[in-house]
Amino acid sequence: MHPKPKKSLGQNFLIDENIINLIVEVGDIKNNDIVIEVGPGTGNLTEKIILKKPKKLILIEKDKTLVEKLNSRFKENITLLNKDILKVEEEEFKNDNMIFFGNLPYNISSQLLVKWIRKHNLNSICKKMILMFQKEVADRILAKTNHRDYGRLSILSSWKLNIKKIKDINPASFYPAPKIKSTILLLEPKSNFYNIKNPKNLEHVTNIFFSQKRKMINKPLKILFKDINIISKKFDLDLTKRPQNLDPMIYFNLCKEYEDLN
Repeated sequence: MHPKPKKSLGQNFLIDENIINLIVEVGDIKNNDIVIEVGPGTGNLTEKIILKKPKKLILIEKDKTLVEKLNSRFKENITLLNKDILKVEEEEFKNDNMIFFGNLPYNISSQLLVKWIRKHNLNSICKKMILMFQKEVADRILAKTNHRDYGRLSILSSWKLNIKKIKDINPASFYPAPKIKSTILLLEPKSNFYNIKNPKNLEHVTNIFFSQKRKMINKPLKILFKDINIISKKFDLDLTKRPQNLDPMIYFNLCKEYEDLN
């Protein structure tokens, strides 16, 4: 008997045993690993993670009713936080290289990913993330230059993460079944990534480009820079191109230029 999912929290509980086993396998948990599971729901994945005997398992669940159920089911094996993950500071766990698991509510998935990417020390607090996204969001995270799904999320994600698609999941693997497909991604923080002072500047630069993504890049460049001829020469830019034609490195370079001038 499943507890009644709350629409307001975007709850869809993962009930497919094969998919749960696949997620744990991808996590490849060793017994010295600290694991964080975001939105454990009814604990179907939690149960499998415990069998891998991690050093510590921290569950973060916003729903009070589920917290009580999880507590009575797994008490001895978990540390449980009844909190909103968007308000949690992961550094407070003071653990190196944790593994993050999450069957994320669709309404916060990209927000949460951006929150983690903004962390200056992401590669020292997180070893890898095995996260479930709405397929459409996963496609945007994975998209490469010149693809119609390529945009802000693709650029931001590729800045700090190596990303691998594991599997698309059908709605029937969840209760209640969502109307859309989901995708499991494995995301591993890069130890070396382009040095940008503030991730919000990269968000700002890409936002200006992709809010007018059908227009040629001379338009957003004029908003960001006084003299676009200097910029186009410096980075060898063809001003008739569209935002989706520029690869992530060009955006990183433009962001650094923007930071240096402001």
